[in-house]
Amino acid sequence: MSIRNAFISSELYDYIVATTLRDDAVLADLRAETAQHPESGMQISPDQGQLMGMLTGLVGASRAIEVGVFTGYSSLCVARALPDDGILVACDVSVEYTRIARRFWERAGVSGKIDLRIGPAVDTLDAMIANDESGTYDLAFIDADKGNYPRYYERCLRLLRPGGLMLVDNALWGGRVADPERTGDITSTMRDLNNMAGRDSRVEVTLLPIGDGLLLARKV
Repeated sequence: MSIRNAFISSELYDYIVATTLRDDAVLADLRAETAQHPESGMQISPDQGQLMGMLTGLVGASRAIEVGVFTGYSSLCVARALPDDGILVACDVSVEYTRIARRFWERAGVSGKIDLRIGPAVDTLDAMIANDESGTYDLAFIDADKGNYPRYYERCLRLLRPGGLMLVDNALWGGRVADPERTGDITSTMRDLNNMAGRDSRVEVTLLPIGDGLLLARKV
């Protein structure tokens, strides 16, 4: 769903990509391979990936979390922006999807920065909290099963340090969150999460119309 910006014209989006996307063969080949995948719509847009890499650098991140890996495009963008001794804890349930990711991480030379943990992400995050890792991460990206977004939000917020940044994908859910007539489970979940984050005194928040909507929440 986030494969490109759905909220501006295709001409304007193509202009943005043509003028400012700093692409390379690894990213382009990963996008091309993922485009042939039956679930290709789950991949983030290239401009969002570039933004995520920039944000990783801006917050000075060395320890990051990703909830939902798919074929590894977002992981690659974040890992490249981490220092040589940085670490990205990448959570996913699919060996099949992440097999593609591993191949491209190796090709990009970032596999040593990525700690892939296969299993339910709630369990992985709970184990990290139990291991006294709360307040030790700089960045978290959530892009997995939408029904668990509120649970991921709370756990990632706990794991982030003050000043740490959480990125939540699909926050606009194809624009359906703005339509009061749309009351499906996922739409309601995303709408409720946006509303909650907007009032959450624990974070500074903004919602960007990039990709399928990217919610930014900075822990205060």
